Amino acid sequence: MLGGVIAAVVSGAGFGAYALFGGGAAAEDGKGGTSTAQQAEKAKTGPLTRSEVTGTARRFLTAWQAGKVSEAAAATDDPKAATAALKSYAKDARVADLALTPGAAAGTKVPFAVKGTVIHEELSKPLSYDSTLTVVRRAGDGEPRVHWQPAVVHPDLRDGDKLVTGEAGTPPVKALDRDGGELTTEAYPSLGPVLDGLREKYGKKAGGTPGVELRVVRGKASQKAELADKTVLELSKGTPGTVKTTLNPSLQAEAEKQVARKKRASVVVLRPSTGEILAVANSSHGFNVAFQGSLAPGSTMKVITSSLLIEKGLASADKKHPCPKYFSYGGWKFQNDDKFQIKDGTFKASFARSCNTAFISQAPELKNDDLTKQAQQVFGLAKDDWQIGVPSFDGAVPVQSAAPMAASLIGQGGVRMNPLNMASVSATVKSGVFRQPYLVPPEVDGRKLATAERTMSADTLAQLRDLMSYTAAYGTAAEAMAGVGGDSGAKTGSAEVDGQKKPNGWFTAYHGDLAAAGVVQAAGHGGSTAGPIVAALLKAGG
Repeated sequence: MLGGVIAAVVSGAGFGAYALFGGGAAAEDGKGGTSTAQQAEKAKTGPLTRSEVTGTARRFLTAWQAGKVSEAAAATDDPKAATAALKSYAKDARVADLALTPGAAAGTKVPFAVKGTVIHEELSKPLSYDSTLTVVRRAGDGEPRVHWQPAVVHPDLRDGDKLVTGEAGTPPVKALDRDGGELTTEAYPSLGPVLDGLREKYGKKAGGTPGVELRVVRGKASQKAELADKTVLELSKGTPGTVKTTLNPSLQAEAEKQVARKKRASVVVLRPSTGEILAVANSSHGFNVAFQGSLAPGSTMKVITSSLLIEKGLASADKKHPCPKYFSYGGWKFQNDDKFQIKDGTFKASFARSCNTAFISQAPELKNDDLTKQAQQVFGLAKDDWQIGVPSFDGAVPVQSAAPMAASLIGQGGVRMNPLNMASVSATVKSGVFRQPYLVPPEVDGRKLATAERTMSADTLAQLRDLMSYTAAYGTAAEAMAGVGGDSGAKTGSAEVDGQKKPNGWFTAYHGDLAAAGVVQAAGHGGSTAGPIVAALLKAGG
């Protein structure tokens, strides 16, 4: 019936049909002399009925479609914000001939289709997309209202964002791989955020001219989250400039293929000798977890922690090292997976089997900022100074105390990383020196790449390589790394996340002049989830 009413309005019955809905939201909101106490007594409560949901959605959509902004806004729980957004939709987005067609309600949610025409001077182009609204009870009187949020207008909008039609803020860019081939989302589906980032940074520098488009212009909150403006509809093409990247086309294709086999998988491949990023892929295409993710890295962090313990003389690869079932520190009781223990084992055995207590047991010997300094000074992480060519996050290793500090040693607590960061960790171990990863060569725009203050001693580096090599051959990484062979090393990780039944699976490794890392979220242990993805790319890269 709701669809029929909207169809009648569109087909020529005229917007007078709005009278079918009664006095409309504006009449309901009028003053009638009822006291606040009386309103509270009469406030509607309980689950929304289907008629309340569909009726409210119908009032809102019909008024919006008719250009009756005040009436549409009054049907929401935030009329002020809704008014501003709906006025902007007409004025800034320049959408005319609007037609809104609701679908079947699912509980309190009502999907709807949007069709219109975007007009800019002599240019025009049809626009269509789908959105969803949610009906809630308004605070105070319990009346049903559309819960206002920017995504009602368009699913890509967040607080502070708006749709704007006009000359593109930046000219388009033609992104090239290292061999000169064009990088497109048709060939490489997960590169959308990367290409958006390249345009945002290099569009005005690459020599192109802007076109006219409808785009999402990000507000302060989205800019802080490093989200780039996004093109929704192109009315006329600009002339693209050219930006060459370091991506390897065959490895990028393989990375896309590998992550497509898993939900919420991300991977990065680097060249340790230079820092060049050879491949980046995410199975979810809306956000670049591989570069911008902020996730607990689990036991892959033990690579950094091991370098710290070895440097301080608290561990040595082939010497005896405790791995008890439990170890308590700072009021927390830590344990190993399946509560295993290693009696009279070496530190190498604990690293290869990923014994948590072998690392937690050393917490009493460490200062609160030791791990932070090691990550920053040796591995170049967590200083917020990487400039890879597109938005990225270079990790977080905050100074913590007591139990959270101990948890950081095994990649939990406040430690946050992404596959780019952990691929860089393996690259540092392989090359012996930190080289900031980059996607666009620094000479393109004169960027200064980040550096680390110092390198590991030759002995520490040799032991760390031994630990990772042994783990790749005989430890938790052995199954995934089978067949990789040669000069290789690896470390697995599993990171517990509140609210997830399964942990995030991590894997970082190197082979020859390649280093790679990946994560598969909410999937299980890293050796069996992210491990095969990383190993396949190391094999593909030779």
